[in-house]
Amino acid sequence: MMHDTKNNLSPKKSAILAALLAVPLFLSPLPAIAQTDSSLSELDAVLEGFEEEATEQAPANELDSVLDGFDDETGDQSAEPSSDQGLDAVLGGFEEEGQTEVQAEAEGDSSWLPGWLSIDGWLQFGTTYNMAHDAPAEGETDWRGFSKARTDLQLDLEARFSDSWSAKIGGKAFYDGIYSLQGREEYTSSVLDEYEDEVELREAYVQGKLTDKLDLKFGRQIVVWGKSDNIRITDVLNPLDMREPGLTDIEDLRLPLAMTKLDYYFGNWQLSGMAIHEIRFNKTPVYGYDFYSFDEPMPPADEPANTLENSEWALSMRGIFTGWDLDLYYARIFNDSPHLEYTLVDDEPTDIRQKHERLHMFGFAYNKALGNWLLKSEGALLNRVHYTNRPGKGYTRIDGLVGVEYSGFAETSIGLELANRHINNHRPYLEESPDGVLQDMYQLAFRYTRNFLNETLSLSLLAMLYGPSEVDGAFERLSLEYDLTDTITLRGGAVLYQSGDLLTMQEVGENDRLFAELRYSF
Repeated sequence: MMHDTKNNLSPKKSAILAALLAVPLFLSPLPAIAQTDSSLSELDAVLEGFEEEATEQAPANELDSVLDGFDDETGDQSAEPSSDQGLDAVLGGFEEEGQTEVQAEAEGDSSWLPGWLSIDGWLQFGTTYNMAHDAPAEGETDWRGFSKARTDLQLDLEARFSDSWSAKIGGKAFYDGIYSLQGREEYTSSVLDEYEDEVELREAYVQGKLTDKLDLKFGRQIVVWGKSDNIRITDVLNPLDMREPGLTDIEDLRLPLAMTKLDYYFGNWQLSGMAIHEIRFNKTPVYGYDFYSFDEPMPPADEPANTLENSEWALSMRGIFTGWDLDLYYARIFNDSPHLEYTLVDDEPTDIRQKHERLHMFGFAYNKALGNWLLKSEGALLNRVHYTNRPGKGYTRIDGLVGVEYSGFAETSIGLELANRHINNHRPYLEESPDGVLQDMYQLAFRYTRNFLNETLSLSLLAMLYGPSEVDGAFERLSLEYDLTDTITLRGGAVLYQSGDLLTMQEVGENDRLFAELRYSF
């Protein structure tokens, strides 16, 4: 059964929350110097998210674009760069060479590797301190104080076979020593299995050009759809690692999938087709963890096997133009979020299992640059969305998002995004446990980012609210990231949670925590 939730904030938490939200007000950024060429400003703004496409058009970087930009080429090989773009490309090439030389000196001699091979990665130690938990009841886990002492290692090996073909294989592993330090007997087996240690194959693929206009990428990979930095509307292909909600941005949470991807380029358009061979779903908090909302473990999951019959399919078309871009999407996939299916015996549910049904998604994403403003929107129609309280029936859901980002202040970016998820033919029983979904579910994201000290220090504030009212939960995260050297980065901050009726936000109000991470990149 679900816990009851409360949204009343303690005076201490209210003061901390007010301080976090007031941070941007005390950091008045200076106006940025306006560019003299407004048309160039708009073009630069829209191309910020498509650096690989722009780089590809510069002859000086042709080799890099072939090797690294298969997913994002525009396919327009005939377009000549302007004089400003050509100068930027030449200077950018020298800057990259200089950075490479400095990095090589910092990292030491790597001549033991053949020239067509490269290896990089990072080693990180991270810890969290829970600062709001009450003393646990007898028999419950004590989550007060330090709750993480984790070491992460990621390695990526890249091979360049020719100007047109390359490969990559990456792996990630972690070990959290907090469970041994606190006593492993204090935690459920589910928590130890999911949070104590893990070894995982990350991106592992081969990519290359089949023709001048057709590229192939085969293996474990990540494909990002949509324009939002904070809310998923059309970004439905790769599942997320959501075991610690609120601590990490979406871009670092995506899990790779084995797929075959073909990209065809014509004019300003890129047409992509994907056959997804590996079925994976979101990693969520497990029974016994402090982000888990139920009194009992989840029932077993009935997950589809990795067979040809269960393959997922996706299509996308991207057009990039001066000042704006447009993406169109279609996906036939399994729903990452499961519902429960059961058999009634004497009016009692038995043989309860988690089930992932196939659904169809039709969507679009749009960006428009207006000087220092970037307008964005996304929309998705999802067909055959299933819920526990209405077995055997699929619903149609319409998701939409509008957002704006402003970068007119020096070293500062401010963004606001609002999303709504609307269920057609909604019925009151869908609002009951365990579904708990209203006809309209809102989500609001506010992000403030500012750089200091020649971009070696970055401050970020993210506030996420779930609606339609405050009863559905919220969290705020304030973080600072400082580059101690070219290879060592220190990051730290705080996350505050407010409990709500939303399934993922129940009983999170006591999970406020401080976090710190020290990373060495090589």
